[in-house]
Amino acid sequence: MEDKRFIPANKYFQAKGWKPFPFQLETWKDYLDGKSGLLNAPTGSGKTFALWMPVLLEYINKNPNSWQKPKKNGLQIIWVSPLRALAQDISFAMQEVCNQMGLPWRVEVRNGDTNSKQKQAQKRNPPECLVTTPETLHILLAQKENSKFFKDLQCIIIDEWHELLGNKRGVQVQLALGYLRSMIPNPLKVWGISATIGNLQEACEVLLGKKSQIHIVKAEIDKEIDIQTIYPEELEKYPWSGHLGIKLLDKVIPIIEEKSSVLLFTNTRAQTEIWYQKIMEMRPDWAGWVAIHHGSLDQSVRTWVEESLHLGKLKLVVCTSSLDLGVDFRPVEAVIQIGSPKGIARFVQRAGRAGHRPGIASQIYFVPTNSLELVEAAALRQSIKSGEMESIPCPTMTYDVLIQFLVTLAVGEGFFPKKIFELLKDTYSFSMITEKEFQWTLAFITQGGESLQSYEEFSKVEIMENGLFKVNDRRTAMRHRLSMGTIVSDPMLKVKLRNGAFLGMIEEYFIAKLKPGDRFHFSGRSLEFLKIKDQTAQVQIAKKKSNNIPSYMGGRISLTSKLAGKIRTILEDASKGIWATEEIKFIAPLLALQQQLSMIPDNQTLLIEKNISREGHHVFFFPFEGRVVHEILGALIAYRISFSYPITFSIAMNDYGFELLSDSPIPIEDILEEDLFTEKGLLEDILACINESEMAKRKFRDIATISGLVFQGFPGKPMKFKHLQSSSSILYGVFEEYDTENLLLKQAQREVLDMQMEKNKILEVIRTINSQKLVIMKPGQFTPFSFPIMVDRLRATLTSENLEDRIAKMKANLIN
Repeated sequence: MEDKRFIPANKYFQAKGWKPFPFQLETWKDYLDGKSGLLNAPTGSGKTFALWMPVLLEYINKNPNSWQKPKKNGLQIIWVSPLRALAQDISFAMQEVCNQMGLPWRVEVRNGDTNSKQKQAQKRNPPECLVTTPETLHILLAQKENSKFFKDLQCIIIDEWHELLGNKRGVQVQLALGYLRSMIPNPLKVWGISATIGNLQEACEVLLGKKSQIHIVKAEIDKEIDIQTIYPEELEKYPWSGHLGIKLLDKVIPIIEEKSSVLLFTNTRAQTEIWYQKIMEMRPDWAGWVAIHHGSLDQSVRTWVEESLHLGKLKLVVCTSSLDLGVDFRPVEAVIQIGSPKGIARFVQRAGRAGHRPGIASQIYFVPTNSLELVEAAALRQSIKSGEMESIPCPTMTYDVLIQFLVTLAVGEGFFPKKIFELLKDTYSFSMITEKEFQWTLAFITQGGESLQSYEEFSKVEIMENGLFKVNDRRTAMRHRLSMGTIVSDPMLKVKLRNGAFLGMIEEYFIAKLKPGDRFHFSGRSLEFLKIKDQTAQVQIAKKKSNNIPSYMGGRISLTSKLAGKIRTILEDASKGIWATEEIKFIAPLLALQQQLSMIPDNQTLLIEKNISREGHHVFFFPFEGRVVHEILGALIAYRISFSYPITFSIAMNDYGFELLSDSPIPIEDILEEDLFTEKGLLEDILACINESEMAKRKFRDIATISGLVFQGFPGKPMKFKHLQSSSSILYGVFEEYDTENLLLKQAQREVLDMQMEKNKILEVIRTINSQKLVIMKPGQFTPFSFPIMVDRLRATLTSENLEDRIAKMKANLIN
């Protein structure tokens, strides 16, 4: 029997020739019944309609005789999106639904691009729906009389919750939701929209709070993903990272040619620039049909690309993860993925950009950048078939975000500590906070804590006679509003042409290596570096082309644990002669050569290969646990060996293993007898071998900025990075010497261990190794598994031309 409350929505769907999916009907019912929850549905299945429609239905049903009349309803709905780029598109789609249904609602955007005139108009006369970001939501909490602005609020919807869950922006969302729940007189509904992740129950708990009942609506829609793997003409038995990709351009061009519109995803901004450059060299007749999109380009350029793609004006956009998320690019016919995305969820998200409509298959082409990535293609194919997905952990006890939040409330209407402590205990991230820790944060914002209390600038919040915590100083309030936001990136410099045209942002460390006259490729252009002035790199169009592409810190994505496990299983099958997919059949000769020279390890074996070359003595370990884990494992093993043997090592790693290289012999057989992988003293050894203090100092820069200890500067006059680094280092030293119980100091040390070093993951890997059989092989030459690790080490010291020559010579000495 049809629910009468759905009639206006059903009329809208019928007019479009659509029929609601069962999950949409279920969400409408749950919303209208007053429930909060998390909607889990694949990309392109109609998630927005599932939650926007019941919002409108509730208003229509509450106002059956007057819903078509314009009224000052106040702010009814806040729709939070992780990206500014999504906001405009979502708001247009929502407004279109209202217009076609005859509902006189206003849907408006509020983010960093909104001008002051629009902001004032929204404050005087709020729209019914506001599309915003987590940072801007907190800026609204910092407004005077914000309770008037939010008093009519009925619901907050968090889009792409999986993108926010695992970082500090997600903590921001939790705090804002907790505060709004506590201040609004009517019960506030909270809904999240998420793609599939491995820990969906936990994701729902984080969103709704500890006291709420978990409620998940799951779309039973199998979104078909059609994976087409592009194979090289000839299999390279000695693969190396990044070598193959661009050589398959001849096979990629025809795919683009036959499709009306394509997104070509790369994993790094540098790769995006390279592929755009090479495609335009091969097809100059595509000028005007091809665009580039990544996070370092000017916002206006990115907006133009998004709009042009949406309108079907572009044939191809070469992009990074900047286009991973939910803008409804209906015209996109196919996606091309260059290189392994290193994660199942990332691959599925990108595939979902194609065929972004219910019932339409998503077509994605996988282009390997080396032969071994075909193993990852096979692992992705099997994981998607079995429905496996990575879990996303949520950060906890992030005191920097909490301090920023408390000052935000104090800048707004002020707060009473007892009420705030109660709402903190209800959030997932701060459910374990103690009264003592909370009192520390209060002391920190009112007097700068133990070590900074004699400095007036750190005493930001005053305690009023009635116990209200309030910021009364206008300068403090202004500086805080300018500093809000929890995304702290690597230091960036603007890139401008001599005429003042803004091209985008490049990390400082790349620009610092350039001399005037040096050329580089950026924003789809060949540029000549002139000088740095006022945090800006001035450039001009270069007459000659350049192959120098800006690289970005953290550009190398590490293999996820879930995908790594699947790769191990596939290799174990291959060692038994089981060729699970077409990709594995194709690289069978490579795996056969590995087996011939050494072995393919199964899940119960840790393979160690020992070799001697002109460079020295090599020992390769193959845990298959991802680059980040191998980086720390390599440092740990080298450190432990140094206690008993006076050997100096250089270390290299990739996603499959790591290498120790030394001028002197490495007696690995004797070393392994000394319990090299013991858990005893593991944490202390890790901290000692990776210079934890320096890493914590770097992490503290971000924490100091987020918590407001360090001011980043005024608009147009940002503080120079070296000053930021210097200020945060001084504060770190002060806390380390005079305030060892400082929670921000402890947070920096914890984040290095938990987030940067994956402490728990290292412990898990050590335990796995201790349960395995250690097999040392002496192949007499480099193997298909060891060769790419060695090339990655050479890459750090050689130019690309020298590297090509060196590898060609090395291959000539290897058997085929």
